[in-house]
Amino acid sequence: MYNLLIYATALVMMTSCQKSKTEISLPSNENPPVQEDLQKIKVLNFATFHMGSTSDASSVEFDEENKKNQQDAKQIAAMISAFKPTVICVEIPPAYNDELNEAYQAFLHNSNETSSYYGEIGLVAFEVGRLNHIEQLYGIDHKLDYNYLIDNDVVNTIDTTTYNAFKNNPLASIKDLDIQDVNLPLLEKLRRMNDPRFLNFLILVNADMLAFVGTEKGFEGADEAAKYYQRNLRIYSNLNRIPLTKNDRVFILSGGSHTAFLNEFMKRSPKYEVVNTLDYLK
Repeated sequence: MYNLLIYATALVMMTSCQKSKTEISLPSNENPPVQEDLQKIKVLNFATFHMGSTSDASSVEFDEENKKNQQDAKQIAAMISAFKPTVICVEIPPAYNDELNEAYQAFLHNSNETSSYYGEIGLVAFEVGRLNHIEQLYGIDHKLDYNYLIDNDVVNTIDTTTYNAFKNNPLASIKDLDIQDVNLPLLEKLRRMNDPRFLNFLILVNADMLAFVGTEKGFEGADEAAKYYQRNLRIYSNLNRIPLTKNDRVFILSGGSHTAFLNEFMKRSPKYEVVNTLDYLK
């Protein structure tokens, strides 16, 4: 057996050496292999709260008709414009792209009048588009209901200790961000919303914590969390439907939890490179 192992090892080494010689001895007229183009499309993936009416479970009080708020939103748009986007994506289902772009064109023809179309879309995305001479915007949202309050509907037998402790003080891990301070200026609020720690928290609170909820033989919480992952994967799929080139620069404006999920998907992508949003909020 010992001699057999020595023979096998020698055979592998000989084969390896022969293979190496074959690779090195290229014909003189053969071109070297072309290096794969690794350039990725840069994406500014921007988290915001909804600056108008929303069906979300939680909302931030914000008067989109207030002149000071409108000016602050324009300041944010000017900062984002330094990214020089060529494509803008917003939290609207693609089926409403015509309506979206009709409102956008109306804004372009009278940009002295601030648009409050879907709150942050009119206040921020339209202005970013105007400043960068972008002809149309793309909706990438996908609606899919899920029960984030599933713990109220089942008798939890998985891990009530961990789940209840989190539910009683969900912001404990990011309390220094003081994200609920109602007196924060808009710029500072958006800085904190785009902090990586807050984005991770949004995935945790909207989905992952539900995996601690379920009946003795059921996966009720995990199954509801999977629906939220599915919704955001479909949003990502809608992004991938947009025809893009390597020279495009994509600005995505959406609610924070969607931003958080898209960051996770895109950081592993062979196609996209997510830039640091906070670099544009200085």
